[in-house]
Amino acid sequence: MNPMTSIDTFLNRITMYRLVLYYLVGLLVVAFVLGFFANLVPFDATQLAFSALVILAVCWGTNLVFARVFEAATNVESVYITALILALIITPVSATDHAGVGFLVFASVWAMAAKYIFAIGKKHLFNPAAFAVALTALVINQPATWWVGGNTYLMPFVIVGGLLLVRKIRRFDLVGSFFAVTLVTTELMSSSGFPTDIVTPLVPVLHTSIFFLAFVMLTEPLTTPPTMLLRVAYGAIVGFLFAPNIHIGTFYMTPELALLVGNVFSWAVSPKGRYILTLAAIEQQANDVYDFVFNADRRMTFRPGQYMEWTLGHQYPDNRGNRRYFTIASAPTERQVRLGVKFYSPSSTFKRALASMKVGSTIAASHIAGGFVLPKDPKKKLVFIAGGIGMTPFRSMIQYLLDTKDARPVVVLYANKTAADVAYKPILDRAQTELGIKTVYALSGETKPIPGMFNHSLDAALIQQEIPDYLERTYYISGPHAMVEAFKQTLTGMGVSRLKIKSDFFPGFV
Repeated sequence: MNPMTSIDTFLNRITMYRLVLYYLVGLLVVAFVLGFFANLVPFDATQLAFSALVILAVCWGTNLVFARVFEAATNVESVYITALILALIITPVSATDHAGVGFLVFASVWAMAAKYIFAIGKKHLFNPAAFAVALTALVINQPATWWVGGNTYLMPFVIVGGLLLVRKIRRFDLVGSFFAVTLVTTELMSSSGFPTDIVTPLVPVLHTSIFFLAFVMLTEPLTTPPTMLLRVAYGAIVGFLFAPNIHIGTFYMTPELALLVGNVFSWAVSPKGRYILTLAAIEQQANDVYDFVFNADRRMTFRPGQYMEWTLGHQYPDNRGNRRYFTIASAPTERQVRLGVKFYSPSSTFKRALASMKVGSTIAASHIAGGFVLPKDPKKKLVFIAGGIGMTPFRSMIQYLLDTKDARPVVVLYANKTAADVAYKPILDRAQTELGIKTVYALSGETKPIPGMFNHSLDAALIQQEIPDYLERTYYISGPHAMVEAFKQTLTGMGVSRLKIKSDFFPGFV
């Protein structure tokens, strides 16, 4: 098997939050081993273990108190992630260092407090760990050392794990702009402008927190803008402020302050707040496919095809946790919010908890994002290619076009195994009648003819047969990762430019 395929398979079966958690635990374990057996970190390994335990305990207890006071749903996974970040950027201390222990406690309490006190619409404004260490530097003159980023022996682990994380969440645009602006600004700020030796000024930067901050903290979903261009701007702002010697008068920027300024920008350009959705109905749309229909606590503003982070607390979550990214299946023009879900056997604990919801139960959702949306030009010719539950973003788009009576030149290619797997057919039929949007159904597992559908796989020949002007169109592909990648290859093999192919972001369907 191709190594990259194996990596993608692993990444698709684990949530981003769980991957971050494993990554941070791994860094701590490696640091402990390096310190215990080889003295390759600048502190005693027992100090690291002690400090990590103190931070974890204080963060857990503080979060429990604030969650009860604010009557908010708690996410233990997020608590552990913040605590582990603090353990990796604050220099470890011994149990006899009372001032050092106080520093750990102060930072841990404020990291948790920031999630609740500095929250707008139940969505925190600042990266909690960055806020905590910035506050400790300003109030008690105890800055974070970001030791994980400056250790030569840990750097390969930071980089490799970080790249896996960025590959998982597809945020190379954000991280790339951060690195590019940091390095260019560093060159410009060097004593000779653009030196002949362009490497020398960059070496100190590469031995700072640049990789850890970029891979772990910059990419935090709740403080990241929703679209590519905004993410690039966000990365550029933080990258500029992160570069050495950036200052206002005698006030010099630090990594955490650079990130906090970026957080303010991100909040200003992002959808605001967290929504509490109350279940109104469950509707079966196809074999093992259900729409969960919710009433929102306030009006939700989004573009057809965008996704949200959905949080459903439940006991004993599996390695995918209690948070998921799902496309909003409803259109902005609809009064209720729809979540379309395909249930597999065995299902994840999240989906089992979702299936057990009763009318009147609630789920939290936030962080509307995604660039898989209709183009601004209504005359652009489009093809929607969906596989199974990958129809959800197209359901949102097509319902929106129906509600706004926007007859765009769209052809839908819908691939399934059987006719019973076809979801949202009434809406697709309406779109054909009212807007002239044709749907081509391809069934790979049927043994008998089905009226109006093709009993074979969706392939290049069928595309060319049903869409004579296929080279003039832009293609939107949504479905399981393997299917999306296969259709990208099929289309490029047909001569379709890669610039005309857009794919949806799905972190996994298990």
